[in-house]
Amino acid sequence: MRLERIEWDGVDAAACAREVRELVPALGHVTREVGEIIVAVGLRGDAALRELGVRFGEVPVESFRVDPGLIEAAPSLIDADVQEALVVAARNIARVSRAQAETLLRPVSVELEAGQRIEVGAAPVASAAVYAPGGRGAYPSSVLMGAIPARVAGVGRLVVASPPGPSGRPPDAVLAACATAGVEEVYAVGGAQAIAALALGTDSIETVDVIVGPGNRYVTQAKRLLAGRVGIDGIAGPSELAVVADGTASPELLALDLCAQAEHGDDSLVVAISTDPALLDRVAELAEALAAARPSVADAVLGLVTAPGLERGLMLADALAPEHLELAFRGADEASARGRVAGCVFVGAGGATAFGDYAAGSNHVLPTGGAARFGGPLGPGAFMRRTSVVHVGSAAAAELAPHVAAIAAVEGFPVHGESALARVKR
Repeated sequence: MRLERIEWDGVDAAACAREVRELVPALGHVTREVGEIIVAVGLRGDAALRELGVRFGEVPVESFRVDPGLIEAAPSLIDADVQEALVVAARNIARVSRAQAETLLRPVSVELEAGQRIEVGAAPVASAAVYAPGGRGAYPSSVLMGAIPARVAGVGRLVVASPPGPSGRPPDAVLAACATAGVEEVYAVGGAQAIAALALGTDSIETVDVIVGPGNRYVTQAKRLLAGRVGIDGIAGPSELAVVADGTASPELLALDLCAQAEHGDDSLVVAISTDPALLDRVAELAEALAAARPSVADAVLGLVTAPGLERGLMLADALAPEHLELAFRGADEASARGRVAGCVFVGAGGATAFGDYAAGSNHVLPTGGAARFGGPLGPGAFMRRTSVVHVGSAAAAELAPHVAAIAAVEGFPVHGESALARVKR
């Protein structure tokens, strides 16, 4: 683990946040490579998927589509405690998703003064895909986080794409999660090429309306470049954790939490912000020792920021807008968490980010790279399209048409005005 110390004077939170973010590479560094992958898949379809898979170290597969029978059998092939954990996590994710969906699916109808009525309603998209990363391990949790909100939203065709393991198919734990979430259409393909195939289509893979799920910077950049051609959940790239702590926090727990997020890869951003330099020194010492003894902890950068006061530390966290934020100071509670700019905020004695990553019921597909300023956790809303229905009766048309014509004339669209006024003449 690489340590970077920053002594912040508390003057310019945005500038300090930029300095912290510059500790890891920006997503734009892979734009050219990802663009070339997308073009290749768009032009040559399955053939490009096979070539790219070999180039990036994937096991060659006869068929990208995984046999549904293998998915059905997968729960029996994994340890019973893992299957039980998947069921518990799925149940919690579903309860939170259903609570969200009840609000989202409720239509809104507004009767306005002139008599026109506007109705806004939501309906599920026809098809969606969940990307479950591979590479360093299996990620069944990502299947649950994406597929269960989609099912709750009512998506008809649901697909999972995940890189093949040594067997030529995604790991059994991933397939077991697919079975738990009721997904039968699974493709053994990964990386930016998987995103391109789902967005553009190939002979083997039919396009979808929305793609969700986390991934490395290649996957994330592919989603960004293809947004518009296909709907995406947001920018969910390399993992991030910021901790705001004072001298009462446990350095042992903080070091564990930071190392846990560093397991996601060496491009993860893990940051400790504190008013107490001695706490940061101890966290750094413990994190280095933990990382050295645990091969799963990647060589990520640990940023250690000294802040002149707790309020300034929270201000810096808001400017950073991290994916995950832990509040580890005296008096930290739900009230201090509300209004924070982060994808997910953790408070309380048991407030480890790991709970949100797996089984608490919140979603671990979260905005990264500062996108928490305008984005949020994945939920049923990502799988819904909204439609407005406008009813304009004759009385409403008579009252509104002159206003329409006046604004249209200013904008240089006189035929818009004619179109509205024609309703009045009739």
